Amino acid sequence: MDLQSTILSKLTSGMPTPMRLRDLIRQIRAARTAADERAVIQKECAYIRSTFREEDNVWRCRNVAKLLYIHMLGYPSHFGQLECLKLIASPRFTDKRIGYLGAMLLLDERQDVHLLITNSLKNDLNSQTQFVVGLALCALGAICSPEMSRDLGGEVERLMKSSNTYIKKKAALCAARIIRKVPEFIEMFLPAVRTLLTEKNHAVLITGITLMIEMSERSPDALSYFKKHNEMVPNLVRILKNLIMAGYSPEHDVSGVSDPFLQIKILRLLRLLGRNDAEASEAMNDILAQVATNTEGSKNVGNAILYETVISIMDIKSESGLRVLAINILGRFLLNMDKNIRYVALTTLLKTVQADYNTVQRHRNTIVECLKDPDVSIRKKAMELCFALINSTNIRSMTKELISFLEKADPEFKSICSSNLCICAEKYAPGSKWHIDTMIKVLTTAGNYVRDDVVGNLIQLISDTNELHSYAVQQLWKHLKGDLETKQPLVQVSMWALGEYADLLNDISLETNAEESFESFEEGTVVEFCEKILNSNLMNIVTKEYTLTALIKLTVRFPSQASRIKPIIDSYGCHMNVEIQQRSVEFSTLFSKHDELRPSLFDRMPPMKSSSEKKEKVQNEALDINELNGDIDSGHVNESHKAQEYSAALLDLLGDPVPITNHDRTEEPKLNNVNNNVLDLLGVIDVNPPNAVNNSQMLPNVDINSSNLLSLVGSNVQTNSNFFDGLGSQKTKEIPSITAFDKNGLKIVFDFEKAVDVPNTVTITLTATNASDFHINDFLFQAAVPKTFQLQMLTPSSTVIPAKNSGCLQQVLRVTNPNKSQLRMRIRLSYEYNGTQKLEQSEINNFPPDIWQ
Repeated sequence: MDLQSTILSKLTSGMPTPMRLRDLIRQIRAARTAADERAVIQKECAYIRSTFREEDNVWRCRNVAKLLYIHMLGYPSHFGQLECLKLIASPRFTDKRIGYLGAMLLLDERQDVHLLITNSLKNDLNSQTQFVVGLALCALGAICSPEMSRDLGGEVERLMKSSNTYIKKKAALCAARIIRKVPEFIEMFLPAVRTLLTEKNHAVLITGITLMIEMSERSPDALSYFKKHNEMVPNLVRILKNLIMAGYSPEHDVSGVSDPFLQIKILRLLRLLGRNDAEASEAMNDILAQVATNTEGSKNVGNAILYETVISIMDIKSESGLRVLAINILGRFLLNMDKNIRYVALTTLLKTVQADYNTVQRHRNTIVECLKDPDVSIRKKAMELCFALINSTNIRSMTKELISFLEKADPEFKSICSSNLCICAEKYAPGSKWHIDTMIKVLTTAGNYVRDDVVGNLIQLISDTNELHSYAVQQLWKHLKGDLETKQPLVQVSMWALGEYADLLNDISLETNAEESFESFEEGTVVEFCEKILNSNLMNIVTKEYTLTALIKLTVRFPSQASRIKPIIDSYGCHMNVEIQQRSVEFSTLFSKHDELRPSLFDRMPPMKSSSEKKEKVQNEALDINELNGDIDSGHVNESHKAQEYSAALLDLLGDPVPITNHDRTEEPKLNNVNNNVLDLLGVIDVNPPNAVNNSQMLPNVDINSSNLLSLVGSNVQTNSNFFDGLGSQKTKEIPSITAFDKNGLKIVFDFEKAVDVPNTVTITLTATNASDFHINDFLFQAAVPKTFQLQMLTPSSTVIPAKNSGCLQQVLRVTNPNKSQLRMRIRLSYEYNGTQKLEQSEINNFPPDIWQ
């Protein structure tokens, strides 16, 4: 009655009644121009400001509501912040609701004003009305700062234990927002969050699982806490099974699926609990199979659940049959008409292709068809996946499809597609002739979008295949037609080939296809073509440099054309480009002053050895261990030098600049010195630390000078997908963990897992954490083991290690030891820390002694 009398007195006193929100919206929408709209809003804002100055304003709630609408339109409304605080302090629920809504929209933690509502929030959190408590929890979760979280975190934890499900679910969501601001509160919320899984209310279940996911992702300790309680996974499995087997429930049904939101949340939490945990993974294998087979994929609701199921199966230690089922689901996604589902399927297959390579290969034809999809995003993902599926058996068919894609591809795809085609051709080419034809086809199709490294690789390939020189130069000459300004990489390779092998243009060899008509070429035609390239204004400087060099070489290949070529070269002695000018002057000098040296200087170049061949040669020299072993046993002095050369070869493999100094040949060789040279793989590291045992104790069954030579493995090794497939489902032996590295906040822990059925293989899970204040970026882990061992390294989970132990990086290593020798390992760590590149090296000698027993 007091409020009604107050309003009545205001109306009778002659004060105008403020415009209602619906009337303001109607006026703004009726504005024909932006200027008219601004005029309406400015007039209303002026009126609202005048009413805010009154102490007893009965229309404050209506004015703040209009101000929030004005704020949503993008106009300044900060002057209403204090009015929101007044409404929050009001005892009326309608005022509180508008006040909290205004606070969530107009305030944030960057403004000190929001701290003034801390006391009001605390009072409302203790209110007897559940809706008032709900308003306070929503506002706290939206605008809480670290200071406000510390003040009110205890109240939220108390409300999580409330018997009221409405309050409990909102308190759980508010707690999830608080731990983002104050991660140390995770420990306080842990006991309360476990009890949420016993609730039957779906809203409480989904909010509780959301809080658990947030905790597990932000704290490894919280994840370990959940894993230690054996009832966690069975409870989640039970809840998920009830959702699948339950009948129709109108309250939770979405397109025929029972509460898909809760199912997805459970699958995400199961994925976190089952990662790198064989026991937990085995407990959830059956339910994942049920979800994958019983969920209908005809609607998006079912597809969302199937997608989460597939991700969970591929992320945990699931059985091989379950992985096949997951990839087949993705294969069905590729046939879906919805382009979003196809994109999701391609992205997921790209992430899981290394885990089960052979199963993904079964869907190769469907993936290739996606190259023709009208959506550019799908074409890009399909292209990336096609390159991941190429191997030695399908290289011909896949290359043909990708070249067809390259012809019609968008310009932004041509560069990466052509480069990857050349890489795959070099890796899996069935023969040199096919390799050359494919590279020429790529250059012709991609044109100027080809990267510079492709030009160099093709030149190297042609140079290295002596038997195909005439074939290569003839094929390149045949392709020099049409619009060459758009195919300058092809012109560059052709100019190099003409300069080296132009005299073979008329050579009819066995390599020339019988089906192709052979045409003879005139020497003058080649010179005329080179002159045309040099005179073209559309050719870039690099192409002209190749052409100018080819011309000087043609004076040796075609001696009769030397008099014609000399004036062409001389004419570029005043070219505006310094490089071309210098080449022209130097080549002209060879005609005038050193003409007798010209034939020998421009003789045909010897074959270029590729970097891979050089590396293989170094490895072959390094792995020639028989002589090293025998001569060291006989005590020859010269073999100390061989051991040093071997160590230097290994250093060259890793790119380590640390030099190896030669011992005096007159010095009596010592076994320990040879060991130091051989094991100095990652730099100058003390191989005999004070607390280490001697070599005979450490490696009782391995001769360190012969069979214990180190083999280098990089972190980007492509692993075989069927390597001990299904290992996670076998019985394993418990092996204690070790700390492999701990320095400057960076800690690396090795967890061991050994299948009883495969006694010679140990799976090592590397977990790297960062306790420092800065993130570690571009983290790269490299390792080396004795040559008697076999080491495989899977792709790491990330390249970033979050600061303050807020996350971790994991990588799986598999070590096979046929002789059951004692394991030792050299590691090298490179990463970026606080803008500085770091390089750490260490040796691990403390592997468990019974690891192979």
